[in-house]
Amino acid sequence: MAMHVSGACFSVFSGSRVGNIRAVASEGFATVKTAEDKVKLGGSDLKVTKLGVGAWSWGDTSYWNNFQWDDRKMKAAKAAFDTSLDNGITFFDTAEVYGSRASFGAINSETLLGRFIKERKQRDPEVEVTVATKFAALPWRLGRQSVLAALKDSLFRLGLSSVELYQLHWAGIWGNEGFIDGLGDAVEQGLVKAVGVSNYSEKRLRNAYEKLKKRGIPLASNQVNYSLIYRKPEENGVKAACDELGITLIAYCPIAQGELLLFFLTTVLFLQPGSKPRKRNWWFHCLKLSDENQSVRLLNLCRCSHWKVYTTESTNWASRPDLHCRVSKKSPTTVEQNQGTRRELQQNFHTAYPCKFQLRVSILLFLCYKILEQPVFCGQVGLNWLLAQDNVVPIPGAKNAEQAAEFAGALGWRLTDEEVNELRSMASEIKPVVSFPLENL
Repeated sequence: MAMHVSGACFSVFSGSRVGNIRAVASEGFATVKTAEDKVKLGGSDLKVTKLGVGAWSWGDTSYWNNFQWDDRKMKAAKAAFDTSLDNGITFFDTAEVYGSRASFGAINSETLLGRFIKERKQRDPEVEVTVATKFAALPWRLGRQSVLAALKDSLFRLGLSSVELYQLHWAGIWGNEGFIDGLGDAVEQGLVKAVGVSNYSEKRLRNAYEKLKKRGIPLASNQVNYSLIYRKPEENGVKAACDELGITLIAYCPIAQGELLLFFLTTVLFLQPGSKPRKRNWWFHCLKLSDENQSVRLLNLCRCSHWKVYTTESTNWASRPDLHCRVSKKSPTTVEQNQGTRRELQQNFHTAYPCKFQLRVSILLFLCYKILEQPVFCGQVGLNWLLAQDNVVPIPGAKNAEQAAEFAGALGWRLTDEEVNELRSMASEIKPVVSFPLENL
């Protein structure tokens, strides 16, 4: 995962062809091996799982984790790592700047990943883990030696003698020719198996490819922001260049950090009047559903503590307090409290006031009648849509075991061409999310 910005993802889809995967996801996120062929990363000999895991949030206190890192979050991150491996996902992406020492209380993501690998290998010596990390092109770094020095520091934090993939995190203000030379040196010295770039424009990508090609070294990947609701790589020539040159596109923000919200057709999203932004989960979600059975099924999709689900007038609230209580930590615990919450909802929320800021990301309650048969959990449709684009390896960030198992459910099935095109058409009507500007350098 590279540096980027956005919000929290919910998407639903279904179909009989994926029943086994979804049954696993719905039963407490039980872990099960997902049989998936690996794919070659560009023209290199390196093979990775079709889906990876981004480790930006692990140890970070500058953007993630509400500015705090503690033992509970440490255990959750480790559970995400183990659950990913249990589900056959072995490709992990980190960077030297994730969990930077400049952030108070942070622990470097590379250090955590290295610790998790060591502990897992003690239990399972045969386990295979593919590690990708990144070089930060900071202004004071110059020349090829800075790349090698940073790589060796990363290897020390990871506790490894080499990594599978080393990437330039972004294009530097200057010195980029030397950075590319440094990547080539790292391959020749046996410190890495493959090299790539991140946030590179088409022009920079072609230049890096040609420079490495002269040394007989393939440029394996370009890691960029790419999702169903952010398709800039298709518009700026990056995706086409990757396909033409045989460079794998690694997609960070593949679910737009969650901006594929559960909202379309029968759902309506509201914002509490007077609310002010508060980090990532400042909005209040009200899903107004037309059917109680549909509501019950959707509850299984809404596992974040800040989600609250209310049904329409047709639902007998007095007999179903669990419709609310199972979703929010601050839910009412009695029928009377639940009825009071309903009155408060009617008084404080305007049903004619949709939150326009979030409206642009409301595309993945896709063919919602299918929910009544079999749901797919958060983000799986968005991830599968990317997999259907070919030559793309998504790396969603998993903060806990539930998310890791959910993401694994995007494998083992495939959207039809018709569904892929329909999703693209629907997404085209939504204002795209904002990207981190480094890709425009």
